[in-house]
Amino acid sequence: MTEIVSKNASVVPTGKSGFSLLKMIGADRTLTLLLTAAQVLTGVSANGLIVTVNAIGLIKQRKIAALDLLLSCLAISRIFLQLDMVFFLMIIFSGKEFIIPATIVIILFTNELGLWFATWLSVFYCTKIASIPHWLFLWLKMRISRLVPWLIVGSLFHSAITSAIYSQHAWAISKGILFNFLLKNATQINEKETYVMPIFFIASLTLPFLIFLTAVALLIFFLVKHSLRMRMMATGAGSPGQSAHTSAVLSILSFLVLHFSHYMVAICFCTQKYQIGSLSFLLCMLLAVVYPSIHSIILIFVNPKLKQNAKTLLLGLCKGCQ
Repeated sequence: MTEIVSKNASVVPTGKSGFSLLKMIGADRTLTLLLTAAQVLTGVSANGLIVTVNAIGLIKQRKIAALDLLLSCLAISRIFLQLDMVFFLMIIFSGKEFIIPATIVIILFTNELGLWFATWLSVFYCTKIASIPHWLFLWLKMRISRLVPWLIVGSLFHSAITSAIYSQHAWAISKGILFNFLLKNATQINEKETYVMPIFFIASLTLPFLIFLTAVALLIFFLVKHSLRMRMMATGAGSPGQSAHTSAVLSILSFLVLHFSHYMVAICFCTQKYQIGSLSFLLCMLLAVVYPSIHSIILIFVNPKLKQNAKTLLLGLCKGCQ
């Protein structure tokens, strides 16, 4: 790629100078790839397990429950997201800048799609577990299972539209990434793509995040209130019902922490102020792949059916290897 000169004569490093850059950040590059690979391996294994278990159930029963369908779609989107993030890192480190625009669009699509699926999953859990005397909540509680396929299609449609908008500015965004990630004092090429598009990206992620917060807040409120009521009625302090509710609250809080951290990482990447090899960049990359990995593992343990089927599948695989 030829050198691109900005107004202040700042340049984007070409593929020829990529090797000198890699020499300067070789240790950090290795650390980043190792940590990312470990998280991706964990995430792909957990999400692959979810897809496999639900696929086996679909083959046996010739139908799939709304929750299993939503979990499968979430797991598939996360597998593609994590693999594409690793591919994105490999592209940057190898100096093949011409592939970056398409990779960015795919990452934005799978990331937004996964966040929408996680949001609808929180709404599904909230409507199925909580009992709130409001007509809108009761209406949603009765119809959420039938709405799941439409929510999935709507999420795909919304993510496709926003990704199409991103694709119109993908090359300009990728140049901004190269400028800010690879150069210390680089000047932006096009202020419109540099500032307007990240703001649009953050706005598109804010809507599912607010819906997620609402569902989680309602669910935590109900579980805490119900747990206190059970504690007052129970004769013993450690009844199984109280333990189950406490476990559910802790799981939901972990979902909230992971979802919030992933949302903040997306905002940090939109600012494009980090250089490859810096501590901030390493931390953001690690947090970006932690959410789709750890969240999926928690989903397996909090879902009794999925947990049992996953355990049976793993035992069968271990016996087959022996």
